[in-house]
Amino acid sequence: MTAAIDVKHLNKSFGDKQVVRDVSIRVEEGRITGFLGPNGAGKTTTLRLICGLLTPDSGEGEVLGMDFRTQTDAIKRQTGYMTQRFSLYEDMTIEENLAFIARVYELDDRQGRVDKALERLGLQDRRGQLAGALSGGWKQRLALAAATLHGPKLLLLDEPTAGVDPKARREFWDEIHTLAEGGLTVLVSTHYMDEAERCHDIGYILHGKLIARGTAQEIISKSGLVTFNGKGPDIGKVAHELDSKEGVLSASAFGAAVHISGTEKAALEQAIQPYRHAPYEWTEVTPSLEDVFIQLMGRTTDDRYAS
Repeated sequence: MTAAIDVKHLNKSFGDKQVVRDVSIRVEEGRITGFLGPNGAGKTTTLRLICGLLTPDSGEGEVLGMDFRTQTDAIKRQTGYMTQRFSLYEDMTIEENLAFIARVYELDDRQGRVDKALERLGLQDRRGQLAGALSGGWKQRLALAAATLHGPKLLLLDEPTAGVDPKARREFWDEIHTLAEGGLTVLVSTHYMDEAERCHDIGYILHGKLIARGTAQEIISKSGLVTFNGKGPDIGKVAHELDSKEGVLSASAFGAAVHISGTEKAALEQAIQPYRHAPYEWTEVTPSLEDVFIQLMGRTTDDRYAS
């Protein structure tokens, strides 16, 4: 497959703080790649380096077949970027915002493109509504329409569904998959595990380093984690007590259950031994992506996850 993104050894510092550390990433055309990591990990900076909004201190490679250091203007014209914060004009209508974007990109058949974008994202009946009066979900649709109006080959989404209700999130992701099926390459940063699992593959960034790369299943299988699911009364209290036990990397309550994870099964069995009686029930389960990422947050480097 042809690579839409193939960059190596990206580094970026602001003053004495290194935000991106030797990041290399390859993404094939038409793939949806998720970027995960805690706040301040370097996700947004990496996205901006890839599309030419920031200049790296070092690094090499191509984006959309062009040198990402010397052909930034050409790359930007073929890239759509949707920021976490709504950045369109709130005192303009939906249609006026899209018409403005069409003029900025000097598009042909501007009205036709605007009409198609309105129809595709279900905005045609709201075209005269002020952007500032829209709910979070409708603002999200408008922002996506603006980011894809010029027919980009690459779409960068920076936590696009933050503060959006579950129904709007699902509809948004359905549209993203439709765009990817048409050949659009998508990079998206997110904190939601269910969204990460909807990506074709994911990368986990911590302290500016890309420490995990692959499909969700590949990352889970490489983790080496063993996980037990426990149920019973006061399970939250049990989770708190287990969290400090030797061999336990994480113990997290999930409603009326608890996930306890570690890399050594014997150590976990010893930790839960005091609670292996009625009314408690314990079952070994496949680790979730969240279990793995909780483990990753306690690491700085681990070659097992890279690919």
